[in-house]
Amino acid sequence: MEFSTKTCAEFIEVLASKAPVPGGGGASALAGALGTALGNMVGNLTVGKKEYADVDQEMRELTRKCDSLQADFLRLLERDAEVFAPLAKAYGMPRETEEQKAEKDRVMESVLQEACIVPMEIMEKCCETIEILQECAEKGSNLVISDAGMGVAFCKAALEGASLNVFINTRSMLNRERAETLNHKAEAMLQKYLPLAQSVFDSVRDRLK
Repeated sequence: MEFSTKTCAEFIEVLASKAPVPGGGGASALAGALGTALGNMVGNLTVGKKEYADVDQEMRELTRKCDSLQADFLRLLERDAEVFAPLAKAYGMPRETEEQKAEKDRVMESVLQEACIVPMEIMEKCCETIEILQECAEKGSNLVISDAGMGVAFCKAALEGASLNVFINTRSMLNRERAETLNHKAEAMLQKYLPLAQSVFDSVRDRLK
């Protein structure tokens, strides 16, 4: 679908429209990519500077990781739209007979599980990026620490947004054991990384005052 290659204006226009995709999942992936790019910028504006020579290799490694994560987020932006199509189709399946109801339940269970994979991966990538942004904020150039703070704010929003896509799908699952396993995994990431992201943001803000 190549949403990741659209212009900003084009993406915003289709996001605001009645089109089923992109939606919240794609927006979360994009927010994660933006947060990662800001961390990458901090790294690229730190490496090669004499006053930061002692962390030069560390910052180069962080930018390498950011390059990979940026690509992951853009891939997930596209993948989120792809997995929604069969889910939307399944919601429209008939339930007039017992056989139809059973078939719809079977298909729904399969596509709901598939639909959870992408936002869960977005959450995992956000967690990785928040840890990187923590290092960027601590070791990066003082001239761009505000960008590390903004980056972590984007990733915090992406983490929370992606979690809602997990929860809206798990609530419809018939297999409650599987649903609760996914919910627990998502909640664990929220409990660990939302406070960390806020701590990094607060630290940057305090340093700027």
